[in-house]
Amino acid sequence: MGKPCVHCGADCGSSPVVWDEKAFCCHGCKTVYQILNENKLGNYYEIQPMSGIKIDAGQPLKKFAFLDIPEISEKLLDFKDDNLSRIRFFIPAIHCASCIWLLEHLDTLHPGISFSSVNFPKKEVQITFRSDQITLRQLAELLTSIHYTPEITLDQLDKKHIGKANRSLLLKIGVASFSFMNIMMYSFPEYLPGGDLLEQKFRHIFGWLSFILILPVVFYSASDYYLSAIKSLKHKVISIDLPITLGIFALFIYSSYVVFSGKGIGYMDSLAGLLFFLLIGKWYQGKTYEALSFERDYKSYFPVAVTVVEAGEERIVPIRELKKGDRMLIRNQELVPADAVLVKGKGSIDYAFVTGEAMPVSRKENDFIYAGGRQAGSSIELIVEKPVEQSYLTQLWNQRAFKTEAESLNNHINHISHYFTIVVLLIAFGAFTFWAFSDLTVAVYVFSSVLIIACPCALALTVPFTFGSTMRAFGRKGFYIKNTDVVEQLYRTTTVVFDKTGTITLNRKVEIGFRGESLTDKQKLLVSNMVRHSTHPLSMALFDFLSGYETVQPDQYEEIPGMGITGLIAGQRINLGSESFVTGETTLADMYESRVYVSFDGRLSGYFTFTNSYRPGLEEVIADFGRKYKLHLISGDNDGEAANLRRLFGPSASLKFHQSPTDKKAYVQQLKKQGEKVLMIGDGLNDAGALAESHTGISIAEDVFSFSPACDAILEADRFGQLGRFMEFTRISFRVIRQSFAISLVYNIIGLSFAVTGNLSPLVAAILMPVSSITVVAFVTFSIGWIGNKRLREMSN
Repeated sequence: MGKPCVHCGADCGSSPVVWDEKAFCCHGCKTVYQILNENKLGNYYEIQPMSGIKIDAGQPLKKFAFLDIPEISEKLLDFKDDNLSRIRFFIPAIHCASCIWLLEHLDTLHPGISFSSVNFPKKEVQITFRSDQITLRQLAELLTSIHYTPEITLDQLDKKHIGKANRSLLLKIGVASFSFMNIMMYSFPEYLPGGDLLEQKFRHIFGWLSFILILPVVFYSASDYYLSAIKSLKHKVISIDLPITLGIFALFIYSSYVVFSGKGIGYMDSLAGLLFFLLIGKWYQGKTYEALSFERDYKSYFPVAVTVVEAGEERIVPIRELKKGDRMLIRNQELVPADAVLVKGKGSIDYAFVTGEAMPVSRKENDFIYAGGRQAGSSIELIVEKPVEQSYLTQLWNQRAFKTEAESLNNHINHISHYFTIVVLLIAFGAFTFWAFSDLTVAVYVFSSVLIIACPCALALTVPFTFGSTMRAFGRKGFYIKNTDVVEQLYRTTTVVFDKTGTITLNRKVEIGFRGESLTDKQKLLVSNMVRHSTHPLSMALFDFLSGYETVQPDQYEEIPGMGITGLIAGQRINLGSESFVTGETTLADMYESRVYVSFDGRLSGYFTFTNSYRPGLEEVIADFGRKYKLHLISGDNDGEAANLRRLFGPSASLKFHQSPTDKKAYVQQLKKQGEKVLMIGDGLNDAGALAESHTGISIAEDVFSFSPACDAILEADRFGQLGRFMEFTRISFRVIRQSFAISLVYNIIGLSFAVTGNLSPLVAAILMPVSSITVVAFVTFSIGWIGNKRLREMSN
């Protein structure tokens, strides 16, 4: 082990890059360090030492050339007035306090930057700059030079201003809060001894002021409950919003009668408080993770523009303008945005996201390459066969099979409220009928009291506060769920289906071993320098495995596609590749890993083995799930590791290989027809259909802010081993809900026994109603919070 890099903390190895007596792992880190010091931004390292990000080699100089196109830059800008512009960049590399400090001091790096601020949860930086001093492209390149590379994708051109519904809910809460506080002030004398001595004139004024203030609360803030109740009745369903609506209007009508008759202020304060707490609960339920996206499509993955070669010259073209016959230039790590034919260079295409193959595949000239693949190697040129909108990747995403269709879940709370509502209405009308024969005034009095005291507000608050607290407990440990329904769906799971590549295996990481005669250091050096020149995926993995050796140029070198490498280096003939290429023979026995054979001067030394690395904690997750659920594995990869996977999953699990995206979706459909409640766990577009078709879809993400398919939940990859605990937590949530229902039931039984006998006034009922709600909210919040903190501590250990 060498010294840690001063900039990023990575191991510098035996030959570090040294500047100013400081060690760096590469010239990129050294350059960033120099830039920061030249601009007197050394505090970046004082806030959090070695907090930089390791520089990726080979960053194309023309990466952001498309930002010079006015059509693109204008759509990306949030604001532009003469020479003053504002842009918001998504920067995945933001990860610590040092990042925030540096990005909020960009004005010291260039005088054209006026102001910058960071939204850490969303990993965004908003920059105000003068376009006459620094262009948008130069701004992006400046950020890249300090290795905070903006990620600009096609969907950013189609800005969708979401959050309108959330703003509407906040406005309704604001109206309810304002009215609640003011009405409470007018009602305050009613709660004090001697309040009945208040002059009649003031009682009238306070009553009418309360009536005016309650109108926007009843007819605006609570409008969603009325609409929901009406829609439910149209579908012949009694939801919990119906008794809530009846309770609201019973209290409003009775209180209005008290005000109009001049008998007092009424119970407007209790009504305003009730609606305020209901709306807070609704907000708590709906406040999901705005920085995440659960409904992403291919536009979140595609670049904004691509380089096109015409008459030997390169120009940047928006990908929407790509047409059949265009010649694209795709550089290392760039995505192929349209179906095309390779016409120049050697392709090493990473299809892991589209097909599920664990390793990139080699492509030669005249081979067809599908959109969605990523080139890993030197630049290649391709002729477009289909426009972006007609490419395989786009059609795959737009298939009806890959659209998530909302299901009407007969969830816990609506099931209970259906019967609860019927019982409450029967009791209310029964009590009204009984008392109407003796005293109509008492009958109205009792009817209002029953509806108010039995209003299922505590039930309405139980689920959003319980599941909302569960969502936040999950989020603190890296498990982000789309909405509260997902908690219920996870709880009801009976079958778990895993994808393989990128889900239970680590992306771009293989375990490499060697079988045969032990190689000397010289032989390893020669092998390293032979594979250095190859872009084949196994060659690249082997070169990384044999890193650290000095560079020696081969005297002869030839790579034969599909076979291997042969060459002369340091006076020795070296052959690397398949068994038939190196030995002239083919073993018929089954192989459970990829192999690269090696010979020196015609003498076989052995072969390197390549196997996938499984995620830490996989065995524990499989063992835990195997005791509770039926297990399945469906993979687009080959069956080379079937024996290892069978050992992990056990004899009862179903393992399927060579599965296309459509096959995966059909497999989940078949499980659903068998009555199974399916949880699908995947990571790529090849899983999108199955994720959408399943009852619950979880996407495993190395970076939760980067692209992931449409899903119900996103799990940080390093939390995979804790998935069983998250599933167990849903059971705890339902236990808390049942306990809350018991509390609410006891409250309603006691309250109704007083109300039907005429011993409970609407005033006392209206006071007790929000008290019961607060009691339930406090119980579920404390229970989930206490249990959550306990489980979170266990997960951290």
